[in-house]
Amino acid sequence: MTSAESLGVWLDGVRIAELTRRANGSIGCQYTAEALDRWPRNSPIISCGLPLGTRRREAMAFCRGLLPEGRALQALADRAGLATRDTFGLLERYGRDVAGALVIGRDDPDEGRFGVEPYTSETLEAALDDLDEHPLGAGDDSELSLAGLQDKLLLVDLGNGRWGRPLRGRPSTHILKVDDARRPGLIDVEVDCLELARAAGLTSVEARREAFGDTRCLIVSRFDRREEAGGIRRIHQEDLCQALAIDPDANGRRAKYESAGGPTFKQAAALLDSYAKDPPAELDRLVAILVFTVLIGNADAHGKNLALLHPTPDEVRLAPLYDTVPTALWPKLRTDAAMSIGGQVALGDVTLKDIRREALLWRHPGDRVEEVAQTTIDAVLAAIASSATAEDSSVAKFVRKRAGSLRD
Repeated sequence: MTSAESLGVWLDGVRIAELTRRANGSIGCQYTAEALDRWPRNSPIISCGLPLGTRRREAMAFCRGLLPEGRALQALADRAGLATRDTFGLLERYGRDVAGALVIGRDDPDEGRFGVEPYTSETLEAALDDLDEHPLGAGDDSELSLAGLQDKLLLVDLGNGRWGRPLRGRPSTHILKVDDARRPGLIDVEVDCLELARAAGLTSVEARREAFGDTRCLIVSRFDRREEAGGIRRIHQEDLCQALAIDPDANGRRAKYESAGGPTFKQAAALLDSYAKDPPAELDRLVAILVFTVLIGNADAHGKNLALLHPTPDEVRLAPLYDTVPTALWPKLRTDAAMSIGGQVALGDVTLKDIRREALLWRHPGDRVEEVAQTTIDAVLAAIASSATAEDSSVAKFVRKRAGSLRD
């Protein structure tokens, strides 16, 4: 059992660490003897920013990254009777189903306490209408959290088009995003971009448009959940801010952007060099992600929208793309790249030379950069030609134009 001011951290049923509330409000992380006996020192069991070792480490940045932002965080905090800055208390209340594979709480995970409440069409519509008060679909019997700002509902796929609300830490399988009332059609272009990313081999996320009553939605599969014979298996992952121990709340909650002290592509490459089983292959993939980000005009590809998978406790690889919004289609949205590319900040001005210059900072061979870039562009254009998205869609038109300027 953990002490009054500590929480256990479990991975695949093994208690690997303890989180402790410190007097100054910070959170310490101490690995257990079982974790130290099981894996090599410096393995990124929980996070690249919290490598396995004997000393207690500061874990606030990682822990903050498990919680939502903005009004969703405020609503969850209000429901628990806690302050939004009480990260420890919020994880005690909502830490049994978070992004990745960790389970956080006072007691051992007990799958026998899991439950699912099936939605009817009426109750699902009501849940969407009530997202301001109940973000993520959370209720008194919910123990879940998910990072981000957008209105979302966590779902369990019950098959045959039926959905359920996860109860008491039951792993969710899908994320529902509501269309943006200020930018109608946002979910449509995100689906288009996810389809193009799938065609280019950059994501495994399955996306579909749905309507529940008057609410148009996007439903995406969770890449950190896998259905297996024994049930749903959690797959560990972390976003780039967590991996670099960058608190997303710093600098006015803008530290996920490079301009406010957030992550860079060079830092992502360094993590892959250190922890990937096949660094050159992962750096190729990072080049492809960078090219795709430019192709679709996504200036919001910040440090919380790029993630690392931990397929085993001692390695990482790039996670599938998941937030692929072509911000360039909305002129009032940001135009500067969330992470600069070869020193170029204006996303619309990025060229293949900038991409090559960026990758050279990682010591990645220039000929590989050119080959991966051209292959990615060709794959995306071929996907458009084969109707992965409508050829006359705003996304297709933008991508074709951007591909031409990239190659000039």
